[in-house]
Amino acid sequence: MIEQVRTSHCFAVGAVALALLVSSGCSDRLEHPEPGVSRELAESRVRQVSDLRYDVTFDIPADRAQPVTGVVTASFMLDDASRPLVLDFRAPPTNVGRVLLDGESVEHRVVTDHIVIPAKALVTGKRSITVEFESTEAALNRQDDFLYALFVPDRASTTFPVFEQPDLKARFAVTLVIPAAWKAIANGALVSRDSSAGARHTVRFGETEPLSTYLMTFAAGLMFEESAERDGRMITMYHRETDSTKVARNRAAIFDLHAASLRWLEEYTGIAYPFGKFAFFAVPAFQFGGMEHPGAIWYRSEGLFLDPTATRNQELGRASLIAHETAHMWFGDLVTMRWFNDVWMKEVFANFMAAKIAGPSFPDINLDLRFFQAHHPSAYAVDRTAGTNPIRQELENQREAGSLYGAIIYQKAPIVMKQLETIVGEASLRDGLRLYLERFKYGNATWPDLIAILDDLSEEDLAEWSRVWVAEPGRPTISAEWGESTITVRQAGKFRWPQRLTLALAYGDSVVLLRGPMRGELLTITRQARLERPDFILAGADGLGYGRFVLDGASRAALLTRVGNLRDPIHRAVAWQTLWEEMLDGYIAPRALLDAAVAALAREPEELVSLQLLGLVRGVFWRFIDDAERREVAPVIETALWRDFERAPTPGRKGAYFGALVHMTLTQDGLGRLERIWRKQEMPRGLPLSEQQYVELAEALALREVRGAGEILDEQERRITNPDRRARFRFVRPALSADVAVRDAMFRSFATVENRRRESWVLEAVGLMNHPLRAEAALPNLRASLDLVSEIQQTGDIFFPLRWLNAVLDGHQSVEAAQTVDRFLAEHPDYPPRLRGKVLQAADDLVRASRILGK
Repeated sequence: MIEQVRTSHCFAVGAVALALLVSSGCSDRLEHPEPGVSRELAESRVRQVSDLRYDVTFDIPADRAQPVTGVVTASFMLDDASRPLVLDFRAPPTNVGRVLLDGESVEHRVVTDHIVIPAKALVTGKRSITVEFESTEAALNRQDDFLYALFVPDRASTTFPVFEQPDLKARFAVTLVIPAAWKAIANGALVSRDSSAGARHTVRFGETEPLSTYLMTFAAGLMFEESAERDGRMITMYHRETDSTKVARNRAAIFDLHAASLRWLEEYTGIAYPFGKFAFFAVPAFQFGGMEHPGAIWYRSEGLFLDPTATRNQELGRASLIAHETAHMWFGDLVTMRWFNDVWMKEVFANFMAAKIAGPSFPDINLDLRFFQAHHPSAYAVDRTAGTNPIRQELENQREAGSLYGAIIYQKAPIVMKQLETIVGEASLRDGLRLYLERFKYGNATWPDLIAILDDLSEEDLAEWSRVWVAEPGRPTISAEWGESTITVRQAGKFRWPQRLTLALAYGDSVVLLRGPMRGELLTITRQARLERPDFILAGADGLGYGRFVLDGASRAALLTRVGNLRDPIHRAVAWQTLWEEMLDGYIAPRALLDAAVAALAREPEELVSLQLLGLVRGVFWRFIDDAERREVAPVIETALWRDFERAPTPGRKGAYFGALVHMTLTQDGLGRLERIWRKQEMPRGLPLSEQQYVELAEALALREVRGAGEILDEQERRITNPDRRARFRFVRPALSADVAVRDAMFRSFATVENRRRESWVLEAVGLMNHPLRAEAALPNLRASLDLVSEIQQTGDIFFPLRWLNAVLDGHQSVEAAQTVDRFLAEHPDYPPRLRGKVLQAADDLVRASRILGK
């Protein structure tokens, strides 16, 4: 049978076709490949190379000014020698040393992002290519005394020559040559450490199971190492936290949470942990929450080592993070997407499984409520914008893969997956996933592969369901209308989004729930005869429905004053989110929503809803009222927050109120109290403050330019004991300066890529420079900030472009700022579509605020 393929792809499909392809432009395109890894190159290469192994050595100097160098040997079966063989190496040509084929020098060309070996030099069979190289700094995250590699999605090729695509899985054997005082970690198990060279040690790691290139990693440096045995498995943690009390307080919980996640996943999937070694590194100021390298997971240190004032929600967040990264060992690592258009698959299953794993350990937390809060607001924040995108996106070149990531993948997709589980049933979904993992283990699969498996287990047309929820952007707009004998629910928009809807009809302190399947434009629910017109109708009240649920006028007015009457905290959470959406669309005045939320805080019994309210108050306070109104309402908010702080029953909840006070205090009396607390002349009752909280206090005081701000920052720097936190503080400090020239000079420095390497530090600094209190002074730099975005996408990690945009734009609310964004987009009509989408996503609240305040 001849496989049907797209004619643009370079596939060998028989002798005649092969001859035609070689004589066509296809071979020429491989001889002169475009930058990045095109889909054409990837699909051609996966048919050319198999049984792939890498043996790679990295020589890492102690002096970070000296380059990392190395040698890699790729061994493989060459199945097709009729076309050039293309390796990927995103480095200057001078970074390529000797290139050997089967141990002998070979003709080759170094072009942008690639090393090309011509077809005339190739013979089918078992081959090996050896390349001596000098790494670039792009993915090595080097500091003075440690480094860690981060290759997702396509940055392994910035460090060493490789076949960079997810469906060319390989076994990796890594050797690191490092300073004698350093420790090292990689995916494979430690095999040996040779100290014969004295000042330089050679550390060898065993060969891994098959991995995609973005999952290969290593780290080295001055680190602490701790191990614990759980369920007969040794788990090792590397970290740089110098606060031994903090480590001791969190250590057992961190190991226990990993063990619990591993047990649950082995039971759920029916497959034992597939990668042997299990270790992780708590990285200071890591740019992600975590990264799922098998045998060498990276975590943001702050997410593992919690303060004693952590809320239960933060504790659940840590458990969910650990469960998420552990779930990736099966979903993403054992079975990997074939191409990055399906990158969302690994993330949705990791998030979906994390909710199942972590939840049972927190019986005191309303997990359905937390699921709604963790997913719907963030997904809506993208889906309501003109820059939204479908869950599954097309991708023609892997170099653009980083632009696929965002809230639609991480937050909307789990909502859709939960709906899928409702359709097929929990047991059938589990059975289908077990079959999927077993069928494709150590290999690659697509979303249609999984849908085909699940379709056989369900009576629903899952392909059609997927076409809307997975392949289309946006969300439905749904309204409910009270009639004489029925409630009519209408769905507006281009597509019809099938889902099961729940309506809450409020009558004083009681609620009547009505449910029905929404499949087309209309859903008619016959009312019970005894029901009278309710105080308000709230659609999507169960926290599972997804859409813009528009309130009628009567419901809008009633809900704003009666949210507290809703007894179910999920209903209250949905109501507050709905009111936020109404404010954004101009149906509710921001001050009215702010006043209602501040009043509701005093009587809100559920911690998760109070946290949601604090976020809402902060959002309206800084973004949707002007400075005059902000200063008018500030005394009321500060008084309310201190009152609620004193009443809060737990340190965690007190910490949330105190954090809001640090974030929003503007009055002289309020700032004086915060300064006394920073000086340790007053202690907030029932709240022991951590080093990081004192840092945040000092920064807040400096940002508000209190008298002696410079001395406060000097003293705070002396107080910091952890060297990584001290380095971060020193880096960020110019952004706190009262001198605009100092802040502007710091911003201009970010035009140089080397000054943007510590991305989380850069984002903090940019956010401070564009804080609402500094927004007017930062406005002249706004256009230059936008001009940098395309370069940031090419040089930064996957979340950096959107986070940069958010850090730049989140402090602005003026018409001038919105017009700057509009002009930028108008002057770049050919701007990359996905990057344009990121700009529109980040600018959406700015545009809405400027319209509201400009009226």
